[in-house]
Amino acid sequence: MTMEELNWLDEATLSEALRSCCGSSAWVAGMMELFPVGSATGLYAAASLVWREGTEEDWREAFGAHPRIGERVTGVAAAEQAGTSGAEAEVLEELAEGNRKYEEKFGYIYIICATGKSAVEMLGLLRERLGNAPEEEILVAMGEQEKITRIRLEKLLS
Repeated sequence: MTMEELNWLDEATLSEALRSCCGSSAWVAGMMELFPVGSATGLYAAASLVWREGTEEDWREAFGAHPRIGERVTGVAAAEQAGTSGAEAEVLEELAEGNRKYEEKFGYIYIICATGKSAVEMLGLLRERLGNAPEEEILVAMGEQEKITRIRLEKLLS
């Protein structure tokens, strides 16, 4: 889809397209107010600005729209998590256990921009991030969601 086509979508279709990029209702609503957008560059800048103005509750809502890393997934998430598709069972088990510990500690799923990362790489980053303080980790997770949203917006316009 082109930027022009995105700008001409009816409200319901545009909302659905944006929600496929980020599961935060506040982010979608904030983005909807900005349309029409003049360029892809402007879209990406607006997406980051609206995202960073969100609350921790908004961020957690977006995180909750993702499957856990290492689970069997389809569609967009399968392509993003391609690095886990050929992973050894032991690595997937360790990811599942790490996911459980992460959720227990932070109260939301382990969110990472998985595009281009192997399962072993994601597991290593998970282990590192488990050492973060909650107030630090929420910002790391927020940044990962921002990267995911940008990639999904780019795919939407490709």
